Amino acid sequence: MNKRFLCSAVFCVAIFFHQAVIAQSTARNITVDLAKSKGPLKPIWAFFGYDEPNYTYMKDGRKLLTELSALSPVPVYVRTHNLLTTGDGTPSLKWGSTNAYTEDAAGNPVYNWRIVDSIFDTYVQRGMKPIAEIGFVPKALSAKPEPYQHRWSPADKYSQIFTGWAYPPIDYRKWGELVYQWVKHCVVRYGAKEVQSWWWEVWNEPDIPYWQGTQEEYFKLYDFAADGLKRALPKARIGGPTTTSPRSAKANDYLKNFLQHCAEGTNYASGKKGAPLDYISFHAKGSPKFMNGFVRMDMSVQLMDVYKGFETVAKSPFKNLPIIIGECDPEGCAACSVQYNPQNAYRNGTMYSSYTAASYARLYDLAEQAGVNLEGAVSWSFEFEAQPWFAGFRDLATNGVDKPVLNVFRLFGKMKGERLAVENDYAFSPGQLIAKGVHDSLADINAIASADKKAAYVMVWNYYDDDLPAAPALVSIAVKNIPAKNIRVKEYRIDQTHSNSYTVWKEMGSPQQVTSEQYAALEKAGQLQQIAEGQKVIQNGVYSGTISLPRQAVSLLELQW
Repeated sequence: MNKRFLCSAVFCVAIFFHQAVIAQSTARNITVDLAKSKGPLKPIWAFFGYDEPNYTYMKDGRKLLTELSALSPVPVYVRTHNLLTTGDGTPSLKWGSTNAYTEDAAGNPVYNWRIVDSIFDTYVQRGMKPIAEIGFVPKALSAKPEPYQHRWSPADKYSQIFTGWAYPPIDYRKWGELVYQWVKHCVVRYGAKEVQSWWWEVWNEPDIPYWQGTQEEYFKLYDFAADGLKRALPKARIGGPTTTSPRSAKANDYLKNFLQHCAEGTNYASGKKGAPLDYISFHAKGSPKFMNGFVRMDMSVQLMDVYKGFETVAKSPFKNLPIIIGECDPEGCAACSVQYNPQNAYRNGTMYSSYTAASYARLYDLAEQAGVNLEGAVSWSFEFEAQPWFAGFRDLATNGVDKPVLNVFRLFGKMKGERLAVENDYAFSPGQLIAKGVHDSLADINAIASADKKAAYVMVWNYYDDDLPAAPALVSIAVKNIPAKNIRVKEYRIDQTHSNSYTVWKEMGSPQQVTSEQYAALEKAGQLQQIAEGQKVIQNGVYSGTISLPRQAVSLLELQW
């Protein structure tokens, strides 16, 4: 049952209730003060990535990239693996190829940019920019080329993906020349100014079997790649080492050693001291579990990764460099479907969207606490072409239909201006979340807020680690120091019945063969929904209102004047 409270002719819609029963628990009070700025709200969320580069220019891939570009007021950055992998461009799970480098019978390089151009063209045409991952090793350069292409499926062991592409090159100078030729080609095709605005990085997760060489061999790989890039375009930006979770001592040591090499080590390509480094990247992952018939998320693990990574950078000679969290996700395998991994059942519904809102908001706090320069956090989530509907992959859309999590990024895209301080009488500190998560206490009901000269934005979530039903929460929201007497209030909502194609699909009977009418309904349900709008007269520059927020829901209040 929906109830509407009419306060006056001016403010026609004040509060919407979306549950039959209002929670009897203690109301949460959230206060935002427009006079308390915390600096610009950097669009750290405008970064996405995926394993399979050939999905980029396929039907649903193009559609999703168009939507991602449209949701952001700034250029969206896209990272993908396999940009130098040998093959005919046929995609499969955790695989892709471009055939950028082969050799003739005499061992001379043969460069072919057709497929990689089609990938970058798709981005650039939409105003997007690559995080151009320099990897993996082409078959003709691999120290152990056979077997090369894998045929992995979610039923297989993850280790089966690490084939010939993961081995060091037999000739590092040819490797460096490959990078030089690639970057030079990009400058000719897109222009130096455009390519200088991209981020380039060397490899992916070299501290685990993605790299079948030693740590020193990775440093050598990096040095020759950086040398080739800087020869082609001196102002191009390069970074690394894109290592795994810094909460692991091994991964954190790898990150420290890489930074030390870039600061003080002997460069393998030039013989000089140090290596070019324009930004730093590492990955941060959570760890959900399936227990007693439900999924328990664990944001504490992911936030510990972020905390440890920031701590390492802050203690390094590169404290002020931009940081890109190259993969920032609830767990580690996007292509591991729920069929074989029941802990991934969170991915289709509002568990994923509320987790994303709550975790991304905390990245700002952790960066501020560590005193580091957070540039972006890559959601390693895209789409999987021609797969079953709602198969439980970590993706933003299924068969061209947007899932609830994509709407969180639409909410972030609406937020502009300066980030504001948020006061909350039951707030969890980052330290509490890292230590305990959100499963042995109250729910995490909190907000992130921003404002520009004409509007304020308050994103509120009701998150809990356990995917179990619960009563909605009453959340009282106050916004202070509004420089106007009349405002227009809009509310956008993601919950079980709003901005949620998954609920609609289940109500249809979970069909795998969808009619055109059903597709249209699903497509509409996948879009962000506005649930309230009205005018309000405010006193003394203060807006106050109360919403009923279901468990795992996210709302954005937009106040305009």
